[in-house]
Amino acid sequence: MKKYTEITIYDIAEKLNLATSTISRALKDHRSISEKTIKKVKKTAFEMGYQPNNLAASLRNKQTKTIGVLLPTVTQPFLSSLISGIEITAKKAGYTVMIMQSHDSYDEEVNLAQSLYNNRVSGIICSLAMETQDTSHFQIFINNNTPLVFVDRVPKNFNTYRVVIDNFSAGYKATKHLIDQGCKRIAHLSVGSEFGNLYSERKKGYLEALKDHNIDIDEQLIVRLTTVTYDEAEKGTNKLLDLKNPPDGIFTPGDILGVSALQCAKKRGIKVPEELAIIGFNNDPISEIIDPNLSTITHPAEKMGQAAAKIIIKNLKSLKKDDIKEITFLNTEVLVRESSKKK
Repeated sequence: MKKYTEITIYDIAEKLNLATSTISRALKDHRSISEKTIKKVKKTAFEMGYQPNNLAASLRNKQTKTIGVLLPTVTQPFLSSLISGIEITAKKAGYTVMIMQSHDSYDEEVNLAQSLYNNRVSGIICSLAMETQDTSHFQIFINNNTPLVFVDRVPKNFNTYRVVIDNFSAGYKATKHLIDQGCKRIAHLSVGSEFGNLYSERKKGYLEALKDHNIDIDEQLIVRLTTVTYDEAEKGTNKLLDLKNPPDGIFTPGDILGVSALQCAKKRGIKVPEELAIIGFNNDPISEIIDPNLSTITHPAEKMGQAAAKIIIKNLKSLKKDDIKEITFLNTEVLVRESSKKK
């Protein structure tokens, strides 16, 4: 087998009997080199199979033109759409994307953040792991003027850019929709850590909607889950349906949880939505496949990814650094489907 040999500018220089500095300038269309020489150099480079070493050049300049993306997982439809928005925007601006998964582990997130820093990423976009409470491992990016944007799962207290929805308002809208459908005992599957603002804000919106409509808050109707999984939601739903006075409505802060609640109810012979109205969150594809279709809250994942990438790119191009970082809010809407249509 023929051994592969990387072609360098030295090989091109030797073939054309030109200085390596001339080859380098010609490949960059430098104005000091004639158009004829530029064409000849580029033609020879192509024929010889020359590939520019962009990584080496970027490391010399201490910038890789790579945006690091650190997420809990890439398997969730919401996060897949988020990645798509980031990649589309980054590519248009000439940046590549390096994606890493924390699998909701704090320790893994710490290690991966250090790895991204070691790889000299130009900027970083992160959605926090479920376990994360201490975000000091991101301070290294701030100290080195590397743009940092938290998206969706963001820390409450960290002076950097954030791209989020108004989770309080979204939780309020979901609960109010169930109230408008005539539900009087509305349950909520609460999720995970209260450190981040995502699930805790949706829960606050749920509670506020009940208060505003003079519905008593029954702690038995609030079941806390440890993970955002189908099995966990099934356990929580069964707990709710086993109550002496079970709920007539459930707000779940994720569509996989809503689908689990819906199927759990059907297994027990409970009619959805006649006896139990259910609304989810995210507008994942599964919400339209399940029967009956799941009502949900829109979550503009791709737009959030685009917004986060634009903030990174804008910062990389700007010489001025803002002391106070902006928060970008995107709108949500209630998508009413069969699972909650009592009226």
